[in-house]
Amino acid sequence: MNEQKLLERITVNPQIFGGKPIIRDRRLAVEHILGMLAAGDTIETLLAGYPWLEQEDVQACLIYASRLVNHDSIESPQL
Repeated sequence: MNEQKLLERITVNPQIFGGKPIIRDRRLAVEHILGMLAAGDTIETLLAGYPWLEQEDVQACLIYASRLVNHDSIESPQL
């Protein structure tokens, strides 16, 4: 799956977390996933803790963060 397709998994809904980026319109913020990874949790731990979460969702969070750090544009219809 290419990066743009993965980034489509990241959405923004003003009604959820004040419009922060979330995963597939669910109540799970990108920043939460990144924080868990930074704290040492593995992707397997995340997938076990959130049964609906997919590996591609985690990958999308990492791509999103990478683009923000690099000041790249993030072209997604939801953002």
